[in-house]
Amino acid sequence: MKLSFLGRFLCLSLALSTLTLASIANGVSLLLPASGDSEIIALKAARLLDVKSGKILNNPIVLVSKGKIIELGQNIAIPLSAKQIDLGDVTLMPGLIDAHTHLLQNLSFETSARIRESGSMVHTLSTTSDAKRALLGATMAREDLMSGITTVRDLGNSGTNADVDLRDAINQSWIQGPRMLVSTRALAPIGGQFNKLTKESQALIDKEYAVISGPEEARKAVRSAIFDGADVIKVIVDAESRLLTLEELQMIVNEAHRVGIKVAAHAGTELAGMLAAQAGVDSIEHAYGISDELLKLMAKKNITMVATDSPAWSYLGKSSEKEISESDQARLNMFKYAEKFATERIAKAKAAGVRIVLGSDSYYQAGNLTRGQSSLLPLRVYAMAGLSPAEVIRTSTIHAAELLGWGDKIGSLEKSKIADIIAVPGNPLDNPLVLEQVKFVMKEGVVIKP
Repeated sequence: MKLSFLGRFLCLSLALSTLTLASIANGVSLLLPASGDSEIIALKAARLLDVKSGKILNNPIVLVSKGKIIELGQNIAIPLSAKQIDLGDVTLMPGLIDAHTHLLQNLSFETSARIRESGSMVHTLSTTSDAKRALLGATMAREDLMSGITTVRDLGNSGTNADVDLRDAINQSWIQGPRMLVSTRALAPIGGQFNKLTKESQALIDKEYAVISGPEEARKAVRSAIFDGADVIKVIVDAESRLLTLEELQMIVNEAHRVGIKVAAHAGTELAGMLAAQAGVDSIEHAYGISDELLKLMAKKNITMVATDSPAWSYLGKSSEKEISESDQARLNMFKYAEKFATERIAKAKAAGVRIVLGSDSYYQAGNLTRGQSSLLPLRVYAMAGLSPAEVIRTSTIHAAELLGWGDKIGSLEKSKIADIIAVPGNPLDNPLVLEQVKFVMKEGVVIKP
């Protein structure tokens, strides 16, 4: 019997449907006609890490279109027009997040080690324009992205709103870099984080800090930061012996939270941390001074600890411990003591139920490491402190995304989330430090590396 065109079409459709069901049942990835005009990218790899469950999915396929993940799993049907990328023996993961960056600074190590004593920050501010610092930031941002860091929270020390310009340039695809949340100038006590300056030099303070004295000035500073383009408010609770009051901090938190913006608090001492926690900030940066009472309050209020600790040798401006000379051994031992204190502090925070998130606080050149490479060094300290591989990974993925308020967009590989995807060798659940060896980077559906 000779079939009509419609009859032949229906038979073909039935045959394809049958073949599709049989192929899926037998574990075969079938190529299907494209369902739309937009380009679809199909990523294949040996493994995919579900950071939420801490489990590995073997032989995954991830379909990406218009910057988002549209499907993922095993035995996914691949459209005929899709661009296929087979990455081989690697593990797919979500793009990494650094919750405490200073992309517009890159001091030499010897300078940064004596930053307050030498007045080098004053020198930087008085000799480097905001435009030049933004250009430096573009380089640092690119280095972060190439190491798999697809999102950062940049917390000040970026001149007068130069971080806003860098963020916008990245968003407009003028340059390549991680997605940025920025704070503009940090709110701070009188003098900012400088030591005493001459009257002629004090104008430099306003280039880096919004100085506040009293609750009403605090309210105005928050509103000004938001007007200038801040995505997050950064507040310096303590600077040397200068300390903001609880009333000032409460005003900052209330004013920011009123419009849905989070507050990150620099706290170097236990007293500063306690004031920040009592005021209800969203994260405490550094938290070098810690107590059981403070940790209990942080856990109760769901306040995140952004632990900005790196291996001892990195504080000597080296790329690895192998580079330490005999003359540097005494200094290394000093930093080893600080490293031990850091791991004990992080272990206590974990035991208290305080969430820990990656923050590099990188603002200097560490040997021949790129900014991205040095920014991932705190993961080593977290592992030394007893965090499991899955917990180490979550500090730079889903937990960091939740701190930023973007847990529904980034931080894990799930359908409908932004396609920020990296690939690392081996299995990161066996060794989380493979995150230092990112082989493939996709940001918002665009392949960046290789």
